[in-house]
Amino acid sequence: MNPIVSTILISSLGLGTTLTFIGSHWLLVWMGLEINTLAIIPLMMRQHHPRAVEATTKYFITQATASALLLFASITNAWTSGEWSLTEMINPTSATLALTALALKIGLAPLHFWLPEVLQGLDLTTGLILSTWQKLAPFAILLQLHPLLNPNLLLSLGILSTIIGGWGGLNQTQLRKILAYSSIANLGWMITILHYAPNLTLLNLILYIIMTLTTFLLFKTFNSTKINSIASSSTKSPLLSIITLLTLLSLGGLPPLSGFMPKWLILQELTKQSLFIPATIMALMALLSLFFYLRLCYTTTLTMNP
Repeated sequence: MNPIVSTILISSLGLGTTLTFIGSHWLLVWMGLEINTLAIIPLMMRQHHPRAVEATTKYFITQATASALLLFASITNAWTSGEWSLTEMINPTSATLALTALALKIGLAPLHFWLPEVLQGLDLTTGLILSTWQKLAPFAILLQLHPLLNPNLLLSLGILSTIIGGWGGLNQTQLRKILAYSSIANLGWMITILHYAPNLTLLNLILYIIMTLTTFLLFKTFNSTKINSIASSSTKSPLLSIITLLTLLSLGGLPPLSGFMPKWLILQELTKQSLFIPATIMALMALLSLFFYLRLCYTTTLTMNP
């Protein structure tokens, strides 16, 4: 791709996210999300491969549906309350529609169906942008809307995401699909605690982005897209394989690594709110995620290609 075009597209990604961050009017926020979506589509298709085109088409249809739903929610709220401000969404139906649209945008279960397939069709660089940068704008909206959203719906979406993210990653051999299910599980942890402690959601999001960024860059360095292809990485670069091991275990939430801290704080907050059953389910599902990360760690550091 032409460097000038790449620069324009990446600048547009930054512009779209910035508009969403600073906007307090629904139309400005919606415009920021649309700029984000339209800027990443050419980056996704730059491979000119049938799988990339298919992934881009799926992504575009999903994001267009979510954007239409979000616009409908904001117009409905403006019609009933006369308010276009982001923090004045007083209509419960509009708030639920907005949450559904944002859940579809970021890939929360049960609206996650597009994320593993789309990530699988992309190269690691574009997959990295999709898994990290593209989550920022929707979460900026969610953090502003959190007092107005239904806590039971947030809890249901979060628990379902941790369950599907944990189970979905178990049988995968493709690294990008494993990272997609990891993303769904981590998003579940963030959305569960959003109503009760939004600061923990922000902390979890920052750590998730740092760890996912590191993981994608390491896999790109090893030029690996399947579990088998990272088997000989420990002999090629022992230092990088140790960093990979620590990053993967941190993503899985193994103590005393950094990924364990937000999970522990979230479980503690859920227990304070007397939500013992959701806390127990999420702790058990974290073990499933940890299992497929341990399998990756075993392949990375303790096995070799024949």
